[in-house]
Amino acid sequence: MADDSKNPDDLNPATPTQDHAYFMSAAYREATAAFDEGEVPVGAVVELGGRIIGRGHNRVEALGDATAHAEIIAITAAANHVGDWRLNGCTLYVTLEPCLMCLGAILHSRVSAIVYGARDSRLGGIDSFNYKDEAERSYRNFPAVTSGVMGEESRELLRTFFKKLRTE
Repeated sequence: MADDSKNPDDLNPATPTQDHAYFMSAAYREATAAFDEGEVPVGAVVELGGRIIGRGHNRVEALGDATAHAEIIAITAAANHVGDWRLNGCTLYVTLEPCLMCLGAILHSRVSAIVYGARDSRLGGIDSFNYKDEAERSYRNFPAVTSGVMGEESRELLRTFFKKLRTE
């Protein structure tokens, strides 16, 4: 995804500090874009200093790439924006609990915090299978984690998507 950080809508007008509802709403809009494209509706944004510096949504089918998850695309856009792979001080907002692959990318990019919506009981890499405890022991600076922000809305979008897929 292109970095849209110059978009005035990407700046949180309420406060320069983290506002979970504001940034998760932006991630949710990315998820609805994925839904509209026939992709599993997961969206992500990366925030730094009250500004969205990276955004993405699932593009696995469109790109024919199993690694084209929303988190990976948003992290890449954010790294391009700052000109460095290190994303210290950044918060990743994502509508679904990141999988193990995405958790690895989050840890390696040094994102400082993760805020996610719905738990992923099948593939979740943070809380659903308690990998967090092991990863926290292995990585000195494991990101702070907040879960459940817009969780019900995110779950409902996923339910609607898979129901639609089964009926088609």
